[in-house]
Amino acid sequence: MQVVIVVLLVAAAVTALVLQAGRDSTREAERQSLTAAEAFANAPGTVQALNSKDPTAVLQPRAEAARKRAGVTFIVVLDTNGIRYTHPDPKRIGKKFIGTIKPSLEGRTTIERARGLPLAEGSGPVIQAVVPVTDDRGSVVGLVSAGIKVQKVTALSARQMPIIFGAGAAALALSTLGTALVARRLRGQTHGLGPAEMTRMYEHHDAVLHAVREGVLIIGADGRLMLVNDEARRLLELPAGAEQRQVAELELDADTARLLTSGEPTTDEVHRAGDRLLAVNMRPTAPYGGQAGWVVTLRDTTELAVVTGRAEVARERLTLLYDAGVRIGTTLDVVHTAQELADVATPRFADIVTVDLLESVERGEEPTRTADMRRTVISEGHQEREGIYPVGQLITYSPTAPQARALETGRAVLEDDLRQAWGWREQDPDGASRALERGVHSLVTVPLQARGVVLGTTNFWRTGDSPPFKEEDLSFAEELAARAAVAIDNARRFTREHTMAVTLQRSLLPQGVPEQDALEVAWRYLPAEAGVGGDWFDVIPLPGARVALVVGDVVGHGLHAAATMGRLRTAVQNFSALDLPPDELLGHLDELVTRIDSDESTGDGPQGRQSEAVTGATCLYAIYDPATRVCTIARAGHPGPAVVHPDGTVTSPEVPASPPLGLGGHPFETTELRLPEGSRLVLYTDGLIVNRDRDIDTGLALLHQALEGAGRSPEETCQAAIDAMLPAHPSDDIALLVARTRLLEPSRVAHWEVPPDPAAVAPVRAECGAQLQAWGLGDIGFTTELILSELITNAIRYGSPPIRVRLLHCRSLICEVSDGSSTSPHVRRAATTDEGGRGLFLVAQFAQRWGTRYTPGGKVIWAEQSLHDGAAAPMSDTLTEALLDQFDDPTL
Repeated sequence: MQVVIVVLLVAAAVTALVLQAGRDSTREAERQSLTAAEAFANAPGTVQALNSKDPTAVLQPRAEAARKRAGVTFIVVLDTNGIRYTHPDPKRIGKKFIGTIKPSLEGRTTIERARGLPLAEGSGPVIQAVVPVTDDRGSVVGLVSAGIKVQKVTALSARQMPIIFGAGAAALALSTLGTALVARRLRGQTHGLGPAEMTRMYEHHDAVLHAVREGVLIIGADGRLMLVNDEARRLLELPAGAEQRQVAELELDADTARLLTSGEPTTDEVHRAGDRLLAVNMRPTAPYGGQAGWVVTLRDTTELAVVTGRAEVARERLTLLYDAGVRIGTTLDVVHTAQELADVATPRFADIVTVDLLESVERGEEPTRTADMRRTVISEGHQEREGIYPVGQLITYSPTAPQARALETGRAVLEDDLRQAWGWREQDPDGASRALERGVHSLVTVPLQARGVVLGTTNFWRTGDSPPFKEEDLSFAEELAARAAVAIDNARRFTREHTMAVTLQRSLLPQGVPEQDALEVAWRYLPAEAGVGGDWFDVIPLPGARVALVVGDVVGHGLHAAATMGRLRTAVQNFSALDLPPDELLGHLDELVTRIDSDESTGDGPQGRQSEAVTGATCLYAIYDPATRVCTIARAGHPGPAVVHPDGTVTSPEVPASPPLGLGGHPFETTELRLPEGSRLVLYTDGLIVNRDRDIDTGLALLHQALEGAGRSPEETCQAAIDAMLPAHPSDDIALLVARTRLLEPSRVAHWEVPPDPAAVAPVRAECGAQLQAWGLGDIGFTTELILSELITNAIRYGSPPIRVRLLHCRSLICEVSDGSSTSPHVRRAATTDEGGRGLFLVAQFAQRWGTRYTPGGKVIWAEQSLHDGAAAPMSDTLTEALLDQFDDPTL
């Protein structure tokens, strides 16, 4: 209906506008024609043209020009008889004017609507005006008629019609839209319900409001109670007619009235109203479209309070168990793990927690069945608690003590009132009395057992105002202790294995450096935090006063790496006994590692598991000769050495790099360094220079800085390197060996060239005896001459030139005889009837050690005799006579 009315109104308005536009078009045509006629009639020269001989010639152009400028249909000039002087159509000039001219001849203006006029633009209604032209005396001398077609003016109004109709359509659309919006608003406010539905909804709302078991109140912004349901009346004991009254007038208790009038949002706030516990929710109504005020809901939670309390306790216990799983066992240290148990349980479960462990468990050994335990930890803040055994005290529990009963049964024991716990009090009467005086009143003791083995006990104490433990606390205490016991047992097992690995590794590493004169040696070995590894070093004396320096690294950690390190160290010592050059020794070691890898990769280990391979071992082997100051070095995948010169400068000599041990088929190269006396040769494993925070180049630069400086001893150099290079948390083993070179004085070295003639033995022997006298070693002159005679005689008889003899006087006396033959002599037992074959036997008996080493030009047979404090160790006369009696050889 609204739309129909709007349509009629719009149609009427449009009709009125159209009629008005028609009238306006007529008035506009009259105005334009009159204006054009008067303007031309009064134009200068019009009167003169009418009085001229040929008015048409003068006025026709002027009239046409004026017509075009004025935009009218025609401008016609007439004489007083109505004959045209001008016309848009020249054919019409001189003909009678069609229209009314009489009023104009009388001096008046005539405006009329004419039809049927001959026009160039076609026929149609025309509004024309006739204006008199007067001379100076006021006489009418002619007439001017101007006309314009109505259609031409109407076209201007027609251009306004779209605007008129558009405005009408817009008004219609807006009215329709407004009607739709109003209808929608009404449907929104009533939720699309009609009167019947609205009535039914109100009835349902009223029924539900008063039937629910939740109190509902609506309070206005002025504190007036607008609505209350039956449940709210019951819970708050409101009187009848409470609606529309101020809340402060309802005789509620002060807390309830203050809560309802506070104007603050509340969510499930538990409030006591009489003997009830009400959960109160309070929300403003304004944000939800209602008037300013508050909606309050009330729930009776009295019966749920106990259940809620139990659920909260259970939630807290689950949270505590979760925290225990996260925080207990973060390390593999027994004591630290026990401390984590105490810290987790305090104070959320107990006020004081103590942990007692078997002594064997602390050491990582297998637990033993005993009641003797040591107090391991006490929760933080209670270490000095009077009446509680301190940390470190050995405790022997009596059979009646709750701890002993817990160990016997394997279950938690509860003492809810320690004043009545006679077994606990008999354990330590004085300490129990002091603990009771300090407020300790309840105890739960739980055995720590894992994998069927008892590790100790944990004691949970409550003090002061804390409630005593109850039976339901026992299961939680057992669960907490069980989780901690597994972590403690894991730490115990790790401690045992770590101790075994460290013991094995320490037994495999050098316990010290042997005595020798070539080098002054200092060393450091630092295991990684993760456990023992496979780094090792060695200092091995060699014949000829030489010393071999070894540094090696087996990749990995644990028992396997330590055992492999021991095997390789033993192999290096055995190969060193053969007095091999460094490159040959590494070649033999490479073959050994390859063979070990092959055997362990194809064979099965214990329990059918495949053994680990050794591949990844590296080694650096160096031999230093104090007589020549030459150090021969070879390395297999190992970092090169550093040399600290006597002036304190540090260099890294170029040592050819070779692959790690175990790859096989690769040659090893050596390099020779001539080191000045007092130089420090630094050998190390990669753990010293490489870690998580720096690469090898940075590590080498830092090591060079730490080693710089003159006058340091090897011990000081070691300490300086460790102080500068040791990371806070080493991830790899570190082996460091620093050797300061010494030079064997030329006065302590004597050598001779021996011609290949048996007659030359005696002169050389005599010269050697004289040299021994000069060294103050005359007491062993006979023995030394005997050894040299046998070695020179064998070289002349079985060897080849050149034959040389060298004596070295150092910590021992070393006799060396070299020749150009590679044939190695050996000791044999000569028969009674044999004339020879006893020489090397005598050498072996008289010398402390003897042997053969090969050189590029032949071999060297050496014999070493011990000296005491640099002096000769005389041989007993009994031994001399016994040996001489065994051998009746006139050549001696």
